Amino acid sequence: MIKRLGRQPWVLSAVGTVLAGYLKLVYFTNRFVVEPSGVHDERERDLPVIVAMWHGQHFMVPFAKPKHWPAKVMISRSADGEVNAIAARKLGLGLIRASGGRNARQIKKRGGMRGFIEALKTLRDGESVAMTADVPKGPARKSGVGIVQLAKHSGRPILPVAVATSRSIELNSWDKASVNLPFGRGSIAVGDLIWVPEETEEEALEAYRQQVEDGLNTATKRAYELVGRADG
Repeated sequence: MIKRLGRQPWVLSAVGTVLAGYLKLVYFTNRFVVEPSGVHDERERDLPVIVAMWHGQHFMVPFAKPKHWPAKVMISRSADGEVNAIAARKLGLGLIRASGGRNARQIKKRGGMRGFIEALKTLRDGESVAMTADVPKGPARKSGVGIVQLAKHSGRPILPVAVATSRSIELNSWDKASVNLPFGRGSIAVGDLIWVPEETEEEALEAYRQQVEDGLNTATKRAYELVGRADG
């Protein structure tokens, strides 16, 4: 009964609303720095972009986006995803309800192909798309190739982004989730753009997938350094 109650729409809505409020509290009570300085102005000419982030490190990423940048975030259709979707909507983001997988069965079950098509349309309409690069349920911080495929077929670059706070609770979950806490310091680290040429052959995509993984790991490491901590 408790499990069924937890999946009721009104419960998910309430939890998502509380989550959005909590994330705002964290953002406004931490002193945030952005690196590189002026990166948002510099990247304005490259919009729309595909914002890459790691699972478990994604909660504060909505605040890395300037308010005038239109964007949608790709979120799974699970119950946990519904909570995240409600919070993301309240934080001003549009939604694409899908997630990737490591095989055809997972991709179909999670609506991956439909999400891919919607993401392509979103980018062609001039809106950025934010998505986690690693695939549920792991391994954590190992990029899938889906984000690279999206860059190739859309002609839009991938932008690695990481956010960290000086105070957080680290969960023992598959994605090494970090629950950011208020009243400290925060950082937003932005990596270099990764362009994937349209003519790239399938067998050459691995090199770009590795670039995404390396770019996100570098940004994550730097975000933690900026708040005086070691990653993880």
